[in-house]
Amino acid sequence: MTTPPSDQRPGRSDRSRWNWLLLLPVVIPLIPALYNHENPRLLGFPLFYWLQLAFIVLGVGCTAIVYRMGSRGGRDGR
Repeated sequence: MTTPPSDQRPGRSDRSRWNWLLLLPVVIPLIPALYNHENPRLLGFPLFYWLQLAFIVLGVGCTAIVYRMGSRGGRDGR
């Protein structure tokens, strides 16, 4: 005889408060008032272009922070 599979899985959950940080790189680029200018320029690039690169860095940073905080036991950020 085999034992029936248990419906309860051990303690992994994706319900961390740190996951809310992932909204920043999604919401901030949706605000055109931030980048609807030509100045200031950075290395000759208008604001729109270098700000797009900054949004990428923001996304990578937020993802790294959420990953690091989620991998520290996963229970601290609740």
